[in-house]
Amino acid sequence: MPKHPTVPPASHGHNQSQALQRAALALQMRQFSEAERLAAEVLKSSRTDIAATTILARALIAQNRGGEAIAPLERVARRVSDAGIETLLGAALGGAGRRAEAIDLLRRTTERKPPFLPAFQELAGQLSRDGRAADAAAVMESAVALAPGAVDLQLDLARLLIQRNARGRARAILSKAREAAPGHLDILTTLARVLLLDGDYAAAADSYRHALALRPDDAVTRADLSACLLEMGDRDAGEANLRLALRGRPQMIGRTTYALVHSSHGRFFFRPSAVAKFLSEPS
Repeated sequence: MPKHPTVPPASHGHNQSQALQRAALALQMRQFSEAERLAAEVLKSSRTDIAATTILARALIAQNRGGEAIAPLERVARRVSDAGIETLLGAALGGAGRRAEAIDLLRRTTERKPPFLPAFQELAGQLSRDGRAADAAAVMESAVALAPGAVDLQLDLARLLIQRNARGRARAILSKAREAAPGHLDILTTLARVLLLDGDYAAAADSYRHALALRPDDAVTRADLSACLLEMGDRDAGEANLRLALRGRPQMIGRTTYALVHSSHGRFFFRPSAVAKFLSEPS
């Protein structure tokens, strides 16, 4: 009888490719321990695989274990010149408390041609965490100059300007960014925050409403909208939105209490339990 054809066994390279795809998917799904496990398996047989090292490092950094990512990243960085690996190494060094080394490395990476923009973002973040907000803003200024149409870079710059209390400039940048990307949630909420700080409560409330249309279950944004409504004297709508923000989310009690008590049209309570009881009542 003729033999049935058999399927040849999968090659080692094919298995590695499949493992990398699964690791990348796990990372995307925020299953960080699974992404770490799969990437580590690939690295057992290919210690300097760039893709596996990148996934492993991202998974470790996401788990606040950046220090463990330093050795595999350094191993790859010694063999290949790769801006992405250098940027991750800078993040890992910073996470391990070696911020000066991280900043030095990232400065060199930002000098690469062509520019690698995530390195600018990571460098600005490291400088900001080091208390050097002005230097961080200068780095993002240079990044925006290199890619003036990149709204995420504009958002990062605006956030740094807010830290420096340069709200007017931040507001102008965010307003233009919203025109370019009207459905960008973080731009909407950051702009709303600046407007709220500036006392432009109606415009802030409008921006928060647009954000909630994109993500109705965002309790923090709803609490911030409530603060605007309370400042505008619309107590009923403000308190109703605070109740929605708190419903089923006990971790929101601090945020909702602050909005209710600190508003010029809010309410005063002697005990935190009284606030919780008030906000738990049906509107």
